[in-house]
Amino acid sequence: MTKITMTINGKPVMGDVDERTLLIDFIRDVGHLTGTHAGCYEARCGCCAVDLNGSTVKSCNLLALQAEGATVYTVESLSQQRVAPVTHITTQTLASVYKPLDAMSSHAVDLHPLQAAFHRCHALQCGFCTPGMLMVLKNFLEENPNPTRTEVRVAISGNLCRCTGYQHIVDAAMEAARVMRGEAETTSALETA
Repeated sequence: MTKITMTINGKPVMGDVDERTLLIDFIRDVGHLTGTHAGCYEARCGCCAVDLNGSTVKSCNLLALQAEGATVYTVESLSQQRVAPVTHITTQTLASVYKPLDAMSSHAVDLHPLQAAFHRCHALQCGFCTPGMLMVLKNFLEENPNPTRTEVRVAISGNLCRCTGYQHIVDAAMEAARVMRGEAETTSALETA
């Protein structure tokens, strides 16, 4: 076992890992951040995409040891809304955790423009690919604030979605780009529903 430390979502995370431990497993098991999904463990689906030192990587294809001392951002870093981890499960705890978004008073200021656009444009169905899509698109839009639809399609070409057919994802990326450039309102669909 080897002790490693990295910064995940602005907080230092330290843990003992086997030399074969993947970054995704470190994030989920040691960092207790389960938003990053493990889809294929072959770097094909993109569900596990995270930001590592400013670059998007597939965390199932990187050893945790390779990220020693790195700065990692996961999908949990996008939202300003913080949900405390569930440590003791009761019926009351479950009822407070599993509520529709509108019941949680989630507003546009709580969500990253991409998250709000995904919601408004119906860019997710089962949601399994969504964390990876969001992380890829976040870095892409930061580097390309005024993309074409074709550029968005190329940017997400390493991410698989079996539900949406990608059209709504591209629509959401284009809307988020407009919001991030200050050309569109950030009114949440939750506020207008």
